[in-house]
Amino acid sequence: MSVLVTGARGFIGRNLTAHLQATQGCEATLYDIDNSPDDLRAGLETADIVYHLAGVNRPQVTEGFESGNAGLTRELCAILRELGRAPIIVISSSVQAELDNPYGASKRRAEDALREFAVESGAQVRIYRLKNVFGKWCRPNYNSVVATFCHNIANDLPIQVSDPGREVELVYVDDVVKAFLADLPLYARSKDCRDIPSFKLTLGELAGRIQSFHDLRASLLVPDFAIRFNQQLYATYLSYVPHDARRRQLEIKADQRGGLAEFIKSTNFGQIFISRTRPGITRGNHYHHTKAEKFFVVEGEGVIRMRQIERPEVREYRVCGEAFQVIDIPPGYTHSIENVGAGEMVTLFWASEIFDPDCPDTYFLPVLTSVRAESTVGDAV
Repeated sequence: MSVLVTGARGFIGRNLTAHLQATQGCEATLYDIDNSPDDLRAGLETADIVYHLAGVNRPQVTEGFESGNAGLTRELCAILRELGRAPIIVISSSVQAELDNPYGASKRRAEDALREFAVESGAQVRIYRLKNVFGKWCRPNYNSVVATFCHNIANDLPIQVSDPGREVELVYVDDVVKAFLADLPLYARSKDCRDIPSFKLTLGELAGRIQSFHDLRASLLVPDFAIRFNQQLYATYLSYVPHDARRRQLEIKADQRGGLAEFIKSTNFGQIFISRTRPGITRGNHYHHTKAEKFFVVEGEGVIRMRQIERPEVREYRVCGEAFQVIDIPPGYTHSIENVGAGEMVTLFWASEIFDPDCPDTYFLPVLTSVRAESTVGDAV
């Protein structure tokens, strides 16, 4: 299938092109401002579907709205008339088309040109009036508040929130792309994808969420990713984080047993931390009333022991990095993990709640009665 994308190097065009190039059986021709009219004609000669994304929203002179939006669309339709072709045409318009301003009027006239062509030729035309699209590769400090906030906060630059209470409605670029691809026969998607979901929040809330992503480097506290918008906004923020800031040093709590560092936290899933334990050392010997844990030895050899706090029987689980085994630690079981190998033991831990030093839900109790209290020094395991 042959596809033509106008405005291919723009924000939405780049994202759409990346998906098209990963679609088997799809041959995409890319057209942008640097291409010639002959290139446009060549693409229209073979295209089964045209994604018309080219347009102007900040011209140097007002007349540029008309030539860059309505004018280019009329030119596209004129070429198709000459060729006698009627491909599917998908156009990215704007909610501004409902308003009486130069940009909106030019977008509305572009829509009218396509509707007229559809009536004449029988071509299928899809018009999407988009609003506040955000996502990776959007140009900051231009016409996207999300891109500007993400770029500036990620680079420790100031942002200006003109009215924190002003509500904005946002749509994510990948949802836009899914809607566009619903018209591509090779792309097995439900036609319901044409309905583009949106998310509303205030400018103050938007700035606060993005700032929390920046603060995650120190707090380790991730947002609720069960909310799809949080996933989309965080993915967008990360695309603006500079190279040098993508690496961070975790705070290591070291003692005679080895080292331990918290990795990531969430009020929804608890926290993950990792430790290095020297040979012969035991961590733990405590229990929890509510907190549940999982232990996963990723390197070395260890023995995990646990005992129901009211009973004498001890259960032992021998674990090693090669086995990829996870051991569940239920509440009400005192537990420990001992490095029985020749080298360091690296263990990944998950706890069902974030450690709270004021209410740790952690109570010292040896699994084995011969265990010395000094082997349990530390605030976790």
